[in-house]
Amino acid sequence: MDMEVTAWNSLYNAMTAQERRGAFSKATLRRIGGFARPHRRRLAWFLLFSVVSAVLAVATPLLAGRVVDAIDEGAALNLVVGLAVLIAVIAVAEAALGLVTRWLSASIGEGLILDLRTAVYDHVQRMPIAFFTRTRTGALVSRLNNDVIGAQRAFSDTLSGVVGNLVTLALTLVVMVGISWQITLLALVLLPVFVLPARRMGTRLARLEREAADHDAVMGTQMTERFSAPGATLVKLFGRPAHESAEFAARARRVRDIGVRTAMVQVVFVTALTLVSALALALVYGLGGFYALRGQLDTGAVVSLALLLTRLYAPLTALASARVEVMSALVSFERVFEVLDLKPLITEKPDARPVPEGPVSVEFDDVRFGYPSADRVSLASLEEVANLDTRGGVEVLHGVSFRADPGQMVALVGSSGAGKSTIAQLVPRLYDAEGGAVRLSGVDVRDLSAESIREALGMVTQDGHLFHESVRANLLLARPEASDEELWEVLGRARLADLVAALPDGLDTIVGERGYRLSGGERQRLTIARLLLARPRVVILDEATAHLDSTSEAAVQEALGEALAGRTAVVIAHRLSTVRAADLILVVEDGRVVERGTHTELLAVGGRYEELYRTQFDHQAATEEPAH
Repeated sequence: MDMEVTAWNSLYNAMTAQERRGAFSKATLRRIGGFARPHRRRLAWFLLFSVVSAVLAVATPLLAGRVVDAIDEGAALNLVVGLAVLIAVIAVAEAALGLVTRWLSASIGEGLILDLRTAVYDHVQRMPIAFFTRTRTGALVSRLNNDVIGAQRAFSDTLSGVVGNLVTLALTLVVMVGISWQITLLALVLLPVFVLPARRMGTRLARLEREAADHDAVMGTQMTERFSAPGATLVKLFGRPAHESAEFAARARRVRDIGVRTAMVQVVFVTALTLVSALALALVYGLGGFYALRGQLDTGAVVSLALLLTRLYAPLTALASARVEVMSALVSFERVFEVLDLKPLITEKPDARPVPEGPVSVEFDDVRFGYPSADRVSLASLEEVANLDTRGGVEVLHGVSFRADPGQMVALVGSSGAGKSTIAQLVPRLYDAEGGAVRLSGVDVRDLSAESIREALGMVTQDGHLFHESVRANLLLARPEASDEELWEVLGRARLADLVAALPDGLDTIVGERGYRLSGGERQRLTIARLLLARPRVVILDEATAHLDSTSEAAVQEALGEALAGRTAVVIAHRLSTVRAADLILVVEDGRVVERGTHTELLAVGGRYEELYRTQFDHQAATEEPAH
């Protein structure tokens, strides 16, 4: 390997190894072995070819020296040509082995990335909603990218490097000592001049890189928040554009300054080490030439030693930082395993049953619930805090009981924060009740399979979330096998067919991040169309019209009428006028059902429902009264 390339690699390894050191356990190594086991055959070939490449790398300098000796001795032309041909054959073999080992390395590394990413992604999908409400998305994505790739390097780079470098170093030292122990000793004495500055400079550069990474992370967060549709709107309405720009520019300038300093430190370091390497090579030629002129060393041996010297520094400097490289890779594995070891609070029983066929009833039987504390559902590193919040477990639902028979509508009303949305989230098992039972058709949801619950239930929330994909893709999320005719049919029932037909690309029109290219009412009707496509037997509406104007609400209510027809429904409503026709209305306050009955019955009682209704009615009358 070229001395300058060796210098760059040495500096890079020393720098990056400073970033992530940590302890590791035998259990971690066993788990790594589990992920490596499917690739063990390729790993064996990879290591074998790495050893063969190392042997060939040492053979070439010896043959080069032999050629020089043959020429110096006036040997037969056939011998010189034969040696040259052998060198060429070895070069071709090295190139071929290089291609094969690179393919094996890439195949093993990318295969490991696939296995780790798939394992983490599948595991994260099983986590409860509480996990996502606490975790920073960027930190979680980093586990799937940076840490997985860092773990992959343990196989594709570090492992092969350690094996190959050990073989190369051992063979090179044996050969060099056999040729001249004095010159070999000189090379080893100069080694600290090559290695120690790399470690010191690596630490310094690591600090600069960390600072730059911190600034980049803050700028990334600022851009992510400000460049989203809601964030950009907030900045335009209440933000200070000049202040935002100045803050961003200050960090960007600091990153620029760090980049300049980093570049200069790197160039100075590499230049200095390249100079040291050249001086070492000059000393080898000088001392070797001295011994050759005195007849103590062959001319070809001097050439071999010079070439072997270039093969000596590369593995020595690489092995000098091998331990911290291995530790860095192991830390990456442990960060990945940290996510995999976070147990999902909601699991499916091995003998889980499907939701019974036919119309479905929904029953709450003395249900009690408290949101889990952070230490049960999250990681400090994913929340980017020093310590997790241990608060939680406080009961927010206290003995809630009701029943929605097949085809009935049960409405939940009450003050904000009373527990209505919490009740709705227990039905599809976004959370599990801690006391009592939630039943579908008489079967506890904890005894049902997750797939059958998803097929039986449909839910529309107040934010009407859509992915940054086409109208078609957002609809097919409910039923991937649906035909275009079925998509247009549900769009018609949701009062959206004319709108979608007028879009530039029809069903293939991209709706934008969170659907922000559509109005609030259009987003809600598209989520209702998706619900209709899913054909659920139970519908849950969580304040689906809470933030809509009167015109949009009327259109959404018309679409909801289609969605609720003939289905069991649990409806959370802020506007009480939308639930007057409910079969049962529950008034929820402080996690308890304080009143129950029909609209007429509850008004006649004159309790909390009547108070809420009169307050809304008076407010509506006041807002509709013409100005004088």
